[in-house]
Amino acid sequence: MKSSWGVVAAWMLCAGIGFTQNRPVGRAFATRSEILAQHAMACTSQPLATQAALEILRRGGSAVDAAIAANAVLGLVEPMNCGMGGDLFAIVWDAASHRLHGLNASGRSPASLSLAILKQQQANGKPLATIPERGPLTVSVPGCVDGWFELHRKFGKLPMPEVLAAAIRYAREGFPVTEVIAADWATGSVSNQPGFQAVYWPKGRPPQKGELFRNPDLAATMEQLAKSGRDAFYRGEVAQRIGSFLKEQGGFLAAADLAAHKSQWVDPVSINYRGYDVWELPPNTQGIAVLQMLNILEGYDLKTMGFGSRAYIHRLVEAKKLAYEDRAKFYADPDFNRIPLRQLISKSYGAQRRTEIASERAGLAFGAGHPRLEQGDTIYLTTADEQGNMVSLIQSLYLGFGSGVTPVGLGFALQNRGALFSLNDGEMNVYAPGKRPFHTIIPAFITRNGQPFISFGVMGGAMQPQGHVQIIVNLIDFGMNLQEAGDAPRVQHTGSSEPTGVAMKEGGVVNLEFGFAPEVERDLLGMGHKLGRAAASSFGGYQAILFDATNRVYVGASESRKDGQAAGY
Repeated sequence: MKSSWGVVAAWMLCAGIGFTQNRPVGRAFATRSEILAQHAMACTSQPLATQAALEILRRGGSAVDAAIAANAVLGLVEPMNCGMGGDLFAIVWDAASHRLHGLNASGRSPASLSLAILKQQQANGKPLATIPERGPLTVSVPGCVDGWFELHRKFGKLPMPEVLAAAIRYAREGFPVTEVIAADWATGSVSNQPGFQAVYWPKGRPPQKGELFRNPDLAATMEQLAKSGRDAFYRGEVAQRIGSFLKEQGGFLAAADLAAHKSQWVDPVSINYRGYDVWELPPNTQGIAVLQMLNILEGYDLKTMGFGSRAYIHRLVEAKKLAYEDRAKFYADPDFNRIPLRQLISKSYGAQRRTEIASERAGLAFGAGHPRLEQGDTIYLTTADEQGNMVSLIQSLYLGFGSGVTPVGLGFALQNRGALFSLNDGEMNVYAPGKRPFHTIIPAFITRNGQPFISFGVMGGAMQPQGHVQIIVNLIDFGMNLQEAGDAPRVQHTGSSEPTGVAMKEGGVVNLEFGFAPEVERDLLGMGHKLGRAAASSFGGYQAILFDATNRVYVGASESRKDGQAAGY
């Protein structure tokens, strides 16, 4: 296994080595050059997926065609993080209409499973207090495939058989498992789930780095989609197999639930941060947490505080705590709740919440605000084409390999998004039949003066809003370039209140990647923060494309925490 990014960064910091000429003195962390291309760009977490996207773009396909091709390959080569058994969200910059379009391709809970019946289910001989993280009870309708076809219907150019060809070919012929993905594969905790080992442990163990992995069942399923379209998944043999298999395992999701599924086009929402419009998708995702945090942080002179300073990290963490209290209370399926969306992302509300932050002391507990009510594990990818279209797409099974339940003959595991429902009566995110659970996955986009600027995302559950904010602040406040903004060491706060009903106690824990000064850690401890260490993989995975309007070129970035690649032509 190669040295982790954190070890390299720490060594460089101790050695006092700087990197690029345009970085201010005192900023020392490992990075590399941005990728530049005139015509098109693709950035994903695995090189085969990036190359599949570029192949589509070279053939005249749209940015959406390329994104679907890359996502299909990633479902094969990075199966613990994404696949046809999961959900999808996307933001598309359409050059023709000169506007952003948002797609919510998340699925709903089983229509036949009520809250009362769910609470009667047993775990270790006792009625459920929370929904289990694994197994058939966690499965909601997979929205990914319908998301592909909705995106393609609106913005696609090449036929779907051509778009899916690379994924089908790799599934049949095999591919060598890459380094970071091999490590993630080996940490899966779902090997006891029905159908899992036959697909994902074909030799009785996880595949190792460099070994060829084949998934002929997945190839056959994708060939059905290429031939017969989305109904092959939601109304045909695939839906029947999913429903029958789950029923055998004690699950409730049925073929009828898949037949009733439909993605939803939504309007992205935004706030302006220091002259840049930052766009996210509304609930049932957690995207507006980014906007809430930015509104709070905009009241501080972060540039003067400096990257990596105790003053900046303290305010970043406290802003996160406040936003996540609102996230725990208000973020849920809007079809079942009246959510005070505009109030939550207003500047006045951000200023009000900012007053709750003590300048020199960590907050141990906060409550949700009172806005006035009016009538992981994930992949992220981004693509851009020659016509100026850009796609920000994120897709996930939630935890590694999702529920672990892998229906025989289909070649993919089903997501466990249902584990993110609450079982507490009266809460917005409480379980109900036919309801979309709270979602962690969020694509992002930045425009400036009405023009496309950056398509980006950061993977990793509750890390995602924190990661988005740090990328934006790195770019806008600290003057980093697109690659540096992703490679800079990150802060991750854990232990916030959750939409599942968990409440923050004693302030949570601040995890710092290697690369921050020891005296900053000391000062944070003195302010009452509890510090911890987290695995490198938990700090997310970043991909981004910037459109340089002056030179009419694309700039791509893909961080080294993953096996990814940014490439263009």
